[in-house]
Amino acid sequence: MSNDGNKKQFWKRNAAKVPGSIQHVYGAQHPPFDPLLHANLIKAGNRPPPATPGKPKKATTFQEFESITSDAWDVGDDDDELLAMAAQNLNIEVVMETANKVIENHSKQQERQRQDDTTELEQRGEDTQEEAAEDDKEEEEEEDEEDEEDRAGEGDRTSPEVSFASQSSPYTEGRLVKSQSEAPIGSPKDAAGEHAGLHRQRSLPHRPPVIPLVARMADQNTSGTPAMTEREASRLDKFKQLLAGPNTDLEELRKLSWSGIPRQVRPITWKLLSGYLPANAERRESVLQRKRQEYFGFIQQYYDSRNDENHQDTYRQIHIDIPRTNPLIPLFQQASVQEIFERILFIWAIRHPASGYVQGINDLVTPFFVVYVFEYIEEEVENFDVSSLQEEALRNIEADSFWCMSKLLDGIQDNYTFAQPGIQRKVKALEELVSRIDESVHRHMQQYEVEYLQFAFRWMNNLLMRELPLRCTIRLWDTYQAEPEGFSHFHLYVCAAFLVRWRKEILEERDFQGLMILCRTFPQCTGATRK
Repeated sequence: MSNDGNKKQFWKRNAAKVPGSIQHVYGAQHPPFDPLLHANLIKAGNRPPPATPGKPKKATTFQEFESITSDAWDVGDDDDELLAMAAQNLNIEVVMETANKVIENHSKQQERQRQDDTTELEQRGEDTQEEAAEDDKEEEEEEDEEDEEDRAGEGDRTSPEVSFASQSSPYTEGRLVKSQSEAPIGSPKDAAGEHAGLHRQRSLPHRPPVIPLVARMADQNTSGTPAMTEREASRLDKFKQLLAGPNTDLEELRKLSWSGIPRQVRPITWKLLSGYLPANAERRESVLQRKRQEYFGFIQQYYDSRNDENHQDTYRQIHIDIPRTNPLIPLFQQASVQEIFERILFIWAIRHPASGYVQGINDLVTPFFVVYVFEYIEEEVENFDVSSLQEEALRNIEADSFWCMSKLLDGIQDNYTFAQPGIQRKVKALEELVSRIDESVHRHMQQYEVEYLQFAFRWMNNLLMRELPLRCTIRLWDTYQAEPEGFSHFHLYVCAAFLVRWRKEILEERDFQGLMILCRTFPQCTGATRK
């Protein structure tokens, strides 16, 4: 019975602890109701009557509490009013009124959200249409501008100050601003104002400036070199007159060539000075045909033997050295060019068993090859694709390069025979020459125990091709070929001139290592000389 009594008394406890009354709920959306703070919201007439110490009130059943407090936490914007109402005895009418307010507030919020979403979508649609219109207008502007440039090239435009703003368009009234690259050329004030406008208004995408073809052609001629001076044009005329005769005066040709040969006549001049072609003009074509056929006869006869036991070491060394030849110039890294060099060097080595192939000879092919390529092209040769030439032209270049290189090596072959005695003699001669013309440099070398053979061996073996850019080598070889023994004797004086030219830098070096580095890489040979 006691248990039954407890159950009956459960709903008779203090109303402050009954479900549905205002309690401190931690973590709720709103703070708990405080009667002291919200006392002014409670009307005096609605206050409950004071409790009398008589018979307790009839308790409310749990189902009634549940039905009237199921939406107690669905509060809207009027929080204070609802909390005040919750302090009163709840009934169905109060709950329904509160629920209606909550629903009404929620409906208003949803309506406002829908309106905001609709407005945003409309704004995005307008922006997209505006951008599309601006893009279309930009294309029209570019077409109009190109038309104006074409008319300007023909001399049809009457005023250089015609600008985009003069065209009738819905986008020209302060809304659309051309990009800086498309702005018309005007006064500095106009340019400054337009530049300031770019920061205030949207600019069209940047388009790279177009360089007119006339300007590009004015900057350089077809050969990629500066236009000839009057002196250069005069020298070219002298060469052409001399070469046009039935019998070329080789002595006069050497005198003209000593100071440099114009590019246009360098191929024929080199062939004449090297002895590859005769002075008689009528015999030149027949000699060229015969020598070219003879070279390719050597190819058919010897080149297939490159993998034989007797020749495979020679061919292997050539195959290794070819890619190292001027590795920074794209021309010499082309497969077809390397194959040409392999054939030239292998045939020369087979036909000259006394020396065979020696490292360094591969460098001596490059000047001839470049010069004879110029017979068939006008542009610069360093990046030229030789595969664009006809096969006959490539065969002629290959054969001519072989014979002219052979003529050169015939005069300095002792440089490449066993123990290279020619280079030994030339280095000794260089030491004696420097001791006579600049004793200070000679004694400075001796003081720090620098042997001439240690740095000058490469000068003689490669004819300074590792020290000079290729174009400088070609110019130097103009003078070498103008001298009767240019590659064997005159080259010695050029090496001596190197030491005298950089004597100040040599004398400033105070150790062996510094002197060796300086003599192997002269500063202006890698920098200013290229300019």
